[in-house]
This record gives sequence, C-alpha cells and structure tokens, in this order.
Amino acid sequence: MAYFPAGLRDRLPAAWPAVALAFSAFMLATAHAFERFGGYAPCLLCLRQREVYWVAGAVALVGIGLLRTPKAQSVRPWLALLIAAIFLFGAGLAAYHAGVEWKWWAGPGACSGVGGSVSSLNMAGLLDGTLKVRPPACDNAAWRLLGLSMAGWNALASLVFAGLGALAWRWEGKSP
Repeated sequence: MAYFPAGLRDRLPAAWPAVALAFSAFMLATAHAFERFGGYAPCLLCLRQREVYWVAGAVALVGIGLLRTPKAQSVRPWLALLIAAIFLFGAGLAAYHAGVEWKWWAGPGACSGVGGSVSSLNMAGLLDGTLKVRPPACDNAAWRLLGLSMAGWNALASLVFAGLGALAWRWEGKSP
C-alpha cells in the first residue's frame, strides 16, 4: 500500500472510531455554522444529512467505549464496517440531494418550498394564520463552491470517510 503514509495501516484501525467521531462533530459544527452565522436555513434533506452524522457520531462514541473492553479485538472490525456503512449511506443521501438540486430527479414533496422567512412586518399574518411561511427548497442550492453545493461536498466527504472506514476494516487483519 504505497498510496498511504507510513504507519497509517497500523494506526487507522484502532483510531478509526475517534476519527469518525471527530469528523461527525466537525461536519455538524460546519452545518450549524452555515445556518447560524451564514444565514443558510436547512431544507428537509439537509436536516436528514445531519441525522447521518448524529448516528455515526453516536455509534463511534459507543464504539470507543466498547474498545476498552476485553472483546475489543473482535469488536473493532465490525465497528469499522458499521461506521463505514453509515458514511456510505450519508454519501448516497447527499448525492441524492445534489441530484435534486441539479434537477436530475424530483425531490420529496415536502421539500418543494420556495423559501421564506418571518419578519416583524409580517408577524401579524403569522399570528392570525394568513401568512404562509415555506421552508427552503431542496431543489435550490443556497451556496456553491467550485460548482458543488453543500450537498455535493458532503457527498464527497462522506464517500472519503466511508472509504477510510473500509480501509480500517480491511487493515484490521481479519474479516468479520
């Protein structure tokens, strides 16, 4: 494996749950920063992508605890494979969302709003029920960098981490 830095093969299997937890926390923090400081409200599919990171982080955290037990050697391959599968699911979900943004296929019906917000000027309409506030649309990329939306970048990042999880499983030295 000349493609990888020396020692990665030896260290990745043991460090994988902590790496997956850190990556999940970073991706969640990034998403919340875009929302809080950038003003980008998440659509339904954006929120579903965040759920994948919550699940991956929780599994990684439980896995870190399990790796401190006498059964650590038998748990590690399964844990690496499970976390890799979660990230792979996340990559698929993000790719689906990116395809919806590019209008390659239709998104979920609950995610076809045109975006909207509530201001003090239309608060009366909100209170009396006449104001219709719609969430951000899944088919409208709010931000792009180098031609990829947040969903596109998420798909790539999740795919890379699914690959790292697969390597951690493979380099464990035994197949579960």
